[in-house]
Amino acid sequence: MEKFTTMTGIAAPLPLINIDTDMIIPKDYLKTIKRTGLGKGLFAEMRYLDDGSENPDFVLNKPAYRDATILVAGDNFGCGSSREHAPWALLDHGIRCVISTSFADIFYNNCFNNGILPIRVSKEDLDNLFDDADRGANSRITVDLAAQEIRGPDGGVVHFDIDSERKEKLLSGLDDIGTTMVKAPEIARFEEATTAARPWA
Repeated sequence: MEKFTTMTGIAAPLPLINIDTDMIIPKDYLKTIKRTGLGKGLFAEMRYLDDGSENPDFVLNKPAYRDATILVAGDNFGCGSSREHAPWALLDHGIRCVISTSFADIFYNNCFNNGILPIRVSKEDLDNLFDDADRGANSRITVDLAAQEIRGPDGGVVHFDIDSERKEKLLSGLDDIGTTMVKAPEIARFEEATTAARPWA
């Protein structure tokens, strides 16, 4: 998993509430267990017209936001089913950070295990970040995980809280399995000691 330390990028505004995982990646794209290639299906029902062409009104299709790496979204982002394809699709498209006032718990947890930083902020701070994100190509913001800060284009700073263990995992680029594997030598020593003490087990 790629480390998340500090990133500066275009922030795209998506001021819709209750964006569920089916909106993030529709069920038609769930036929694979690969984590790559899902970016084309990200927000497909909003992003494409009935004939398959791009919807020019959707934010990620606009020239200024095509390379967005940060998403500023409405309340309760990632609600609905628990599909892990949702963070996979975001990551495959290039989104490394989602900022909202609230997230569905399963989606929130899945983000950390896939190298995406979900940030909870207050309603007031979100409104200010929407203002920053509405600047098109000038909507560049910096997310500093170590300092737990979001820095806007005009120098404004938003501080955010995050669980220290989850923060450390992202900074180190470790998911749950990676965190366990760091302790592989200790686990091996324990297994050896147990086998010596209980060879019949």
